[in-house]
Parts: sequence; C-alpha cells; structure tokens
Amino acid sequence: MTDFDIDQVRSQFPALTRLEGPRTAAYLDGPGGSQTPKSVISAMAAVLERGVSNLGGGFGASDDAASITAEARAAMGLMLGTDASTISFGQNMTSLTFSMSRALGATWREGDAVVLTSLDHDANFTPWALAARDAGVEVRVAEFDPDTGLLDPDRVAELIDERVRLVAVCLASNALGSVVDVAAVSEAAHQVGALVYVDAVHAAPHLRIDVEALACDFLVASAYKFFGPHTGILYGVPEQMGTIEAYKVRPAPSDPPGRWETGTQSFESLAGVRAAAEYLRLLGSDRIAAHETMLGQRFLDGIDGMGHIRLHGPRTMDDDRVATFAIDVEGSHPDQVARRMADAGIYVWSGHYYAVNVMDRLGVLEQGGLARIGFVHYNTADEVDRALEVLAALS
Repeated sequence: MTDFDIDQVRSQFPALTRLEGPRTAAYLDGPGGSQTPKSVISAMAAVLERGVSNLGGGFGASDDAASITAEARAAMGLMLGTDASTISFGQNMTSLTFSMSRALGATWREGDAVVLTSLDHDANFTPWALAARDAGVEVRVAEFDPDTGLLDPDRVAELIDERVRLVAVCLASNALGSVVDVAAVSEAAHQVGALVYVDAVHAAPHLRIDVEALACDFLVASAYKFFGPHTGILYGVPEQMGTIEAYKVRPAPSDPPGRWETGTQSFESLAGVRAAAEYLRLLGSDRIAAHETMLGQRFLDGIDGMGHIRLHGPRTMDDDRVATFAIDVEGSHPDQVARRMADAGIYVWSGHYYAVNVMDRLGVLEQGGLARIGFVHYNTADEVDRALEVLAALS
C-alpha cells in the first residue's frame, strides 16, 4: 500500500461488511477492541490447520511452536523499537500487570512509595495499589487536569522523591484520548532510581511506540487493541526482567523472557500477534496518524456547534490526543446515547470502560460515566458523519 486507500484498507477486514439493518455496521468501538484483517485470521487458522505441539518436544510440530514464538517476539520487538529478547507474552495486559506488580511489590519495604495517575485504566492502577497495600507502602496519585484532560508530567514529577520505587503511567488515555509525555516522566523517575511501568494498550493502534525514546523500564500492550488476537505483550529491560524474582512453576524457564510466561501460550494467537504487528508496519504509523487526525478533526468540528454535547478531554487534534472522544449529551444517560447509536447501526461504548478514576475525577461516575466514540484507521468520514447525525438528533 503506497497511499492510504481507505477502500483497500477496509477490504482487508471481513467484519466491516457486517450489516445492521440496511447499512453496514460502523465499528466506532475501537477503544474497546479492534477488528482483525485477513492476514491475522489466516495466520491463526494456518497454525490450527497444520497442527502445533508444545515447546521442547524436539520434533516438527514442537519446532513449529518455537518458531512461531520467536517470530512473534521479533515482530513485537520491531514494533516497539527493542530486541526480541525483551518481549514476553501473557493472557492479557491485566494478567501481566498483576504478575509484575506481585513480583515488584515483594521488593518494596515500609517507607517506600509508588506514584500512580488518575488518568489510567484501572489495570494500571489497582494492581499497583493492591501491591502497595500488601507491602505497606504509600500510594501517591498524580491528577490530570479535568478541564483539558491532560496529565502534566510536572505534576507527576512533583510526587517523585527518593522514597518512590515505581511510577505507573499510561501513554494514551483509553477514556479521553489524551497522550502523556512519558519520556519526561521517565526522566524524573530515573533521577531517584524509580522504575517506570507504561500502559500502551490504547496508544498501540494509533502511535508509533519506541521504548528507547520513552526510556521506560516496562511497557505493556494488548494485541486485540491493534488488530490482533487476545494476547498481552510485556516489554521489560533485561536488567530488571532477569533479576526480579518471577512467580512461576519450577520447570518453567529460569531466564527471560520465558520466565515471565506462565503456562503454555496460545501459539495460534502468537502467529496472529506477528501478523498484526507486520500489518501495522506495512501500513505505516504516519499514514495511520494522518487518516485518524482527519477523522478526529471532522468529529470535533461536527460537535462544535452542538450545544447539547459536552466533550471531555483535549479540544483539537493539534493537542496531545488520539481520535478517542468521551462525551456527555444533555438530557440523555450515556447508555441511552449508546443505544441510539446501536439502533442506527453504530457501535460505541458507554459507562466508565474501566477508567474509574477518570470518571470520578470528572464527577460523572455516579451518573453513569460518559459515551465514548473512537476512530481507528479503518473508519471512514461517512461513519463520522453518521455518528454526528445521531448526536444532532439527540438534541
């Protein structure tokens, strides 16, 4: 693909032909999970059709499992700007984060502290809060600005001192679309020897990720958010992944990255992870960003004149954001908004979508959260207009 041809892009996603009444369904629920291209589907099916065995068997089907795993590590390493040896896989981002929080929490002592943020998905908040509770260490929470939806890295840095052992932060908010200057957070954390754990789940389908530029110690993502299967990915710097004690069964590998992979992985899913990473590489992050910026600005321009719509988060695509929008509609519960969208064949989310602290900070948690409309690269200008038409009618 030399140019961004939206029809060519959409032709690769069988799910996008789904009908809702007389029209095709508009998947504007990407923040909750994306659809998969044919290349990913084919890669996964091929493993199941050919047959695969567990690792370490010393025969053909077992060798295939080893090759699939190695290729998936290499593809994710390329996607994240790192070496394949730093990539581990798990059931999902939440499971990997609970595993890592348990392991790191075992090294904390009374008097230590951790810094979390109110912008994060609960999967990058509660695992650390629970580990801190169990270890008896202090939890400090960096608050985002409710007016702009942005997290100032200086606000995070203000909470970091010599007692802080870990800073957990998102690269992009799954609720508001806000992008965080993680490199600045890492710089402040490393000045006192603290580790940085980054949730890149929401950023992965939208942004080019370079763990070296972010200077983080750990980063997690979920392939089903970037057009792959339900598999979690964990990046960790070797000096940490090789020295922190992993909770694992005795026969499991003692060296990273295998020591962090509990149980047998889904080899068909790993084939899908490799295919999804390759799909994104061929498409190109610059082309994805340009198309999504167009969609996002079209949506922002469309709601600008709707007095009954309130946007939470950055106001323009020139701000630090991706094309994910949380809104409330005057006189309508968020669930009603989602239902009206569904009636028109448009899929969106409502509620808190696990961004519990975000909704609490905005003062909307008790009223049912917000409606969320998210665009990814396979969405079209026509789908933006369809969503705007329904929102206009809600006045």
